[in-house]
Amino acid sequence: MPSDAVRAKGPWATWPPGYGSSDEDRRALFVLSALRGVSPRSLIALAVERGSAAATLAWIREGRAGSGNDQAFARVLDPDELARAAEACGARLVTWASVDYPSQLRQIPDPPGAIYVIGRTPPDVTSAVATVGARRCTASGREAAHAIGRGLALAGLTVVSGAARGIDAASHDGALSVQGATLAVLGSGLDVAYPSASRALIRRIGGAGTLVSEYAPGTPPSQHHFPARNRIVAGLCRATVVVEGARGSGSLITAEYAMEFGRDVYAVAGSVTSALSEVPLQLIREGATLIRDAEDLLGDLGVEVVPTEAAERLDLDDAERRVLAGIVEPTLPDRLASSLGVGIHEVVGVLMRLELRGYVRNVGGRYETTLKARSQRDAASERSARGTPDRATSRTGTPATSSRLAAIDER
Repeated sequence: MPSDAVRAKGPWATWPPGYGSSDEDRRALFVLSALRGVSPRSLIALAVERGSAAATLAWIREGRAGSGNDQAFARVLDPDELARAAEACGARLVTWASVDYPSQLRQIPDPPGAIYVIGRTPPDVTSAVATVGARRCTASGREAAHAIGRGLALAGLTVVSGAARGIDAASHDGALSVQGATLAVLGSGLDVAYPSASRALIRRIGGAGTLVSEYAPGTPPSQHHFPARNRIVAGLCRATVVVEGARGSGSLITAEYAMEFGRDVYAVAGSVTSALSEVPLQLIREGATLIRDAEDLLGDLGVEVVPTEAAERLDLDDAERRVLAGIVEPTLPDRLASSLGVGIHEVVGVLMRLELRGYVRNVGGRYETTLKARSQRDAASERSARGTPDRATSRTGTPATSSRLAAIDER
């Protein structure tokens, strides 16, 4: 059970100590997570009043809280059946009282009382960055998101998003392309792949990374789930990156949550005439940091890719590893061949394969590795030169407050 020192601090109510620690509480949480009309905020208030998940569920079943539909649903749901459904899809229930509950979620308003997890344990906040944006994105937006996801993964960070079409999918795929860590937060049960076009991607993430949801297995997607899902995306991460988004985009909701939680916000600006640039440009005006690519982002985060460590995560053969390790600075192919003691034709063939996969680039006839980022000093110098603030803030100089928090409570 976590100590009071790591529980959420703020003017908001939070789950009582030990919430979800007993077997009876865990059984109750399977049912509570399946109810569709009670928001986390309402459940927290009930939990504070009643003291435990089991007592909260009993209060709802007795008709003293929740909607009529929730009361009826709570009476017929079988916690053992829900537990079996979770086990069947490979999910485990992580409660507020568990040592595996992400500490960063304890620091936000309305944290989920429990989450379902498939795969790796969610990372510490310092190791996670969200990349979000438009579903109907442009080709250049998709390319940017893929490159950012790839760059973050090569630096050893976890790419967090929502597994939606477009920017979300591209950022996840970028991380997976270099065998990096990625985490998807779903707005449905973990056994319900949504959207259906992302079914294969969700399966890949579950096998190589992490899937998270606050909803019980079998819970279908619902429009009001996604704003709620976005608070978890932002809450898990040290920073959120927005790549494209039109007016009303869910990516703006995620960014606003990040700002409210005191996390950094970055935006990739596109054409001022494009509707998909509206959200990034708005965020930049409100204090978000403009980035052009993964190098900008990693530099601002103070993270540098170590080529030898990054190469260990790549699916390379022995020749590719040798050539990649031999590129310590921009190098001509013949000099690289000489230093490695192999023929020039062999080196050129390997360089072409590495270039096609995006691990090296040819600049004026010299090859250099792409598995690097600027140093913290270089990034700090550029931030100082362009007068960029260290943290995204509103135009009033204080963290922006989400105008959509109430949407979660209207479920």
